[in-house]
Amino acid sequence: MNFVEEMTWRGLVSDRTAGLEEHLKSQTVSGYIGFDPTASSLHVGSLMQIMNLARLQRAGHRPIVVVGGGTGLIGDPSGKANERPLLTTGQVEANAAAIHRQLQNFLDFDYGSSRAIFVNNADWLNSLNFVAFLRDIGKHFSVNAMIARESVKRRLESQEGISFTEFSYLLLQAYDFLMLYDRHGCTLQMGGSDQWGNIVSGADLIRRIRGGQAHGLVSPLVTTVSGAKFGKTEVGTVWLDKARTSPYKYYQFWLNTDDKDVIDYLKFFTWLDERTIGELEESARSQPEAREAQKVLAREVTTLTHGANALEGAEHVSRLFFSGELSGLSVDELLDVLDDAPSSEITRHEVADGGFELAALLHHAGLSSSKGDGKRSIEGGGIYLGGRKISDRDYKITMADSIEGRLFLLRKGKKQYHVVKIV
Repeated sequence: MNFVEEMTWRGLVSDRTAGLEEHLKSQTVSGYIGFDPTASSLHVGSLMQIMNLARLQRAGHRPIVVVGGGTGLIGDPSGKANERPLLTTGQVEANAAAIHRQLQNFLDFDYGSSRAIFVNNADWLNSLNFVAFLRDIGKHFSVNAMIARESVKRRLESQEGISFTEFSYLLLQAYDFLMLYDRHGCTLQMGGSDQWGNIVSGADLIRRIRGGQAHGLVSPLVTTVSGAKFGKTEVGTVWLDKARTSPYKYYQFWLNTDDKDVIDYLKFFTWLDERTIGELEESARSQPEAREAQKVLAREVTTLTHGANALEGAEHVSRLFFSGELSGLSVDELLDVLDDAPSSEITRHEVADGGFELAALLHHAGLSSSKGDGKRSIEGGGIYLGGRKISDRDYKITMADSIEGRLFLLRKGKKQYHVVKIV
C-alpha cells in the first residue's frame, strides 16, 4: 500500500487536500507535524500523530518534527476553553530537548534519504520583525475568515474571550509551513482534524507568496467510547516518559481499553497489518472475555514506546500482583501498582515495641470501624497481610511482616488495599 491507502484503511484520514495521493506518488515528500513543548514529555494524546510521521517515513518519505519553541510561547486556541499559562523561553527549550530524545524511539533521525528532521520554530519566529511580518504575511489573511473559525468562535462566545496573542496563532502556524517549504522543501502538513483550518491557511499562503503547491492531511481526534478525552485517567495524564508514567501503568492503560475502542486503537497505534487486526477483531467478537485484542494492543504499544525489557517487567509485575504472589514484588513495584490506594503511617518504634495488634492496625487504616470489628474481619477470613491470609484475631505484627522494612500491605477482601508506611 502507498501512504494514503495505509492511512485510509486504518481510519486515519479525516480530510485531505485534492491531489495529495498523486503528489506522494510522484516524488519523495517532506511532511511535518508540530508539537507544543508545554511539558518535558509528550503523552498518549500525541501518539497518533507520532505514528503518522513514522508511517510517512516507512512509506519512503521524510518526516519533519516541528517543536513549537516559538508558538509554544503563545498557545494554540484550538480545542481550548481557556488560554494556557505562558512558558518561559528556558522552559520551552528544556522541554523541546526532552521531546527530541523521546521521539528517537519512534523515528529514525540518523540514516537514509528519509531520515527525520527535528526543527524548532523559534529559529525563525523569535527573530521576526513585527512590522515586516504584518506587511508581508498579515495582508494575506482576512479577519472575517479568521473569526469564522470554529475554535475562535467558541472562544469569542465564552466569558473569557480570546487574546490577540492566541488570535495570532493562525498566522504563525501558516508562516511555519512557509518557512519549512523554503528551508526543507516541505509540501505536506499533518495534524488532528481541529487543525484543518490552520493547515489549509498555510498551504494557501505558500500558493500566494511562492506560487507553490502544498498539501494537508488530518486525522480524527481520538476519544474513548464514553466520549472522554483520550489519554486522561482518574489519576491523570498518561505520559510517554517512563519517569512520569511507569511501563506497568502504561501497559495497564492499554490493557484496560474498552471492547468498543480496541480495534480502532490497534489500527491507530500499532504496526499490525490488516489481516492480523481482522483476526483480532473476530476474536474480540467471538470471545470478548479472553480480551486477546487488548493484550496484543498493550504488548505492542508498550514495546514500541519503552522496549521489550520494559514490557517484560510490566507483565511480570501484573502476573505477580493479580495472582496475589506479592512476595515476588519489590516495595517500589508495589508502590507503583498501588499508588492510588489509600495509605497511612506507623512508626518503627510502635511495631518494634512488642508488636502491634493487627486488629488495631486495621482500625488505624480505616479498614474496620473499631478494633472489635477488625477482629471479626480477621476471624471471617477476609484479611491479608502482605498477601498472606491471617486468621488469628489476636495477631500482632512485627517488622518481620514488613516488606523490605518499609511498609505493611493490608488487604480486605479481594480488592480493598491499604499501604501502611513505616516511618
